[in-house]
Amino acid sequence: MKTFVLMALMTVLVIYIGNLLGGNNGMIMAFMIALVMNFGTYWFSDKIVLGMYHAQEITAESHPGIFRIVQDIAQRAGLPMPRVYMIPSEQPNAFATGRNPEHAAVAMTEGIVRSLSDDELRGVLGHELAHVKHRDILIGTVAATMAGAISMIAHMAQFAMIFGGGRSSDDEGGNPIGGLLMIILAPIAALLIQMAISRSREYEADRGGAEFAGNPLSLANALRKLEVKAKEIPMNATPATAHIFIVNPLRGGGIATLFSTHPPMEERIARLEQMVYGQKLTA
Repeated sequence: MKTFVLMALMTVLVIYIGNLLGGNNGMIMAFMIALVMNFGTYWFSDKIVLGMYHAQEITAESHPGIFRIVQDIAQRAGLPMPRVYMIPSEQPNAFATGRNPEHAAVAMTEGIVRSLSDDELRGVLGHELAHVKHRDILIGTVAATMAGAISMIAHMAQFAMIFGGGRSSDDEGGNPIGGLLMIILAPIAALLIQMAISRSREYEADRGGAEFAGNPLSLANALRKLEVKAKEIPMNATPATAHIFIVNPLRGGGIATLFSTHPPMEERIARLEQMVYGQKLTA
């Protein structure tokens, strides 16, 4: 139901953008685009995201240790065995995707395998399988592809204004002021959608993942390492998909943290420690 509501809202937004940029003709074209986009994001959003990061599926023969961890956690969580992918990136990070637990995939970077101990990696994979268990993966991946589509439309609006700016607002075409507003507001709307979807779900995935993995402190230690490494090692990630990763793959500070798709790392770690000690150990 949440995914349906998100798709419906996105459809309305895309149609409105089409009306601003192209009038009635733009609105009709935007409606057709929205239909194709909704169909594609539901059935193929996981393949789109995995393809964006050049993720390659791995097997039990090539990575037996990782497969044993994923199989054990999946059994503990009562989930089917997901497909497992490796991303060629040095930044340690991971995400889960798919339209439901029966069609789920877990992807991790080469860097995370080298950076974490087995227990810490177990905590991270537990977090990702908790997203699968809570059925966050479809809505998160749909939001990623749609946020990317909104950003693309904003760039198209900018392009149209540069090369079509001389057209009168009385034409059948769009409103130039509306196009300017869209260039400014569309990326903000995409970011707000990601923030609304992602932040609360990360806390629940941390808790569920710690329970599936068996040790909240392993995940807490992993998050500490990932936070530091993500700032030190760049990753060729797109803002539209930042919210699906366990830690934000994009480096930034200051006011950028106010608009982060992830909750504060200190709070995430404190909540995990509270599961063990009964009280927060960090301020």
